[in-house]
Amino acid sequence: MNQNIEKNRLENISVAVVDDHEVVLEGYKSFLLKHSVGNVEAFTSATAMLNRTPDRSFDVFILDVELPDLNVTALIENIREQQPKAKILINTIHEEMWVVNRMIENKVDGVMYKTNQLDQLLEAIIAVLDGKKFYCPKFRKLMNKLQMQNVVLTKREIDVVRSIAMGLSTKEIAHQLFISENTVESHRQKIFEKLGVRNMAELIVKAIADGYINVKIPT
Repeated sequence: MNQNIEKNRLENISVAVVDDHEVVLEGYKSFLLKHSVGNVEAFTSATAMLNRTPDRSFDVFILDVELPDLNVTALIENIREQQPKAKILINTIHEEMWVVNRMIENKVDGVMYKTNQLDQLLEAIIAVLDGKKFYCPKFRKLMNKLQMQNVVLTKREIDVVRSIAMGLSTKEIAHQLFISENTVESHRQKIFEKLGVRNMAELIVKAIADGYINVKIPT
């Protein structure tokens, strides 16, 4: 890597970092500015960032998975609608399979974990600017594990599973997801078939074991 060339490239880009932990934000912002990134703006919420994007174009967005005001899928959709040429990097601590699956479905440009060295952040930015995907080794390992399971629930099926785990009825799930009760039952049947379970208890155990739902979800 020619450091002078990469330095010149970084000086001409604008990066948005979204994370609800101010200490994390300041750390990333300081690191990126120190390593010649021309403009770095930090936001503690999705709303704050989306209020800024009509006036400012960003080349790269670095997003946390869990934000207090908007789920990451909706945020990604908003970014792509407003700034379709921008690259999207996910920076998270979450290794659950449902998170891995959702990032794959959202076709993000790169995924890193907060346990990675900060130098990898620069590698990721340069890679996605070159039109490449950047998945850190840990994420690649989890992707391979997901493929080996040979069972991939769709985004909607995951939503149904998580709703079931929260103890919602078919009617409540239909209302929450804006679908019919018949559609909920159809999803439920497909989920049972895919996961090879016979009842609700087995479904919850299997979904937790495969990482499709967070064990912290109340029952």
